[in-house]
Amino acid sequence: MPDQSPQPHQLGHRERLRERALKSLDAVPDYELLELFLFRTFPRGDIKPVAKALLTRFGSLGAITTASVEDLRTVPGVGEQAALDLKLLGEVTLRIGRETIRKRTVIGSWSALLAYVKVALANEPREQFRVLFLDNKNQLILDEIQNRGTVDHAPVYAREVMRRALELSASSVILVHNHPSGDPTPSGADITMTREVVDAGRALKISVHDHLVVGREGVASFKALGLFR
Repeated sequence: MPDQSPQPHQLGHRERLRERALKSLDAVPDYELLELFLFRTFPRGDIKPVAKALLTRFGSLGAITTASVEDLRTVPGVGEQAALDLKLLGEVTLRIGRETIRKRTVIGSWSALLAYVKVALANEPREQFRVLFLDNKNQLILDEIQNRGTVDHAPVYAREVMRRALELSASSVILVHNHPSGDPTPSGADITMTREVVDAGRALKISVHDHLVVGREGVASFKALGLFR
């Protein structure tokens, strides 16, 4: 735990940091942004070492907010409450992105969709396969995690994707998964699996609009790459 004894220089630092943030948040570096957020968790004490340790351990704000509670607690000074608060920040960010695409036609809000899937998956340490189920107006019914896997594999079965689509009365789907390596280039296994889902959907008149592969280096679209047959 950070030292909870209030020191004059610490109180002055907090006040100066708040004043700078009020003038321009854009000018506040990531570690100080984390400090400002964690002031609510730790009302006293020096939080700068904790903020810097979090960024050193995870590499980015996005990776911090998507890390597990258990991993967050490995950072000195981060207890259960701080870990929960950081997870809440990540969940709020994710839900804001989901609201953006839920209120509009997903196909017509492609930039918002790409921003959402990057927030949801770019920093995930394990491969995760999600399906966006859409109605006949291409509006989002549900964004559902179909499977979680290892650092390089999350098994997906075409019949399970289509069974769930029928349960939700979905007219189409968008497949999404991440590559924890950071490189979003589709693998041979990705291409084979996607074709299986497309074929299964064709028999049921359920369209697969796209398959998005998310990595820290960007998002790859099967449709844009010409990988749909």
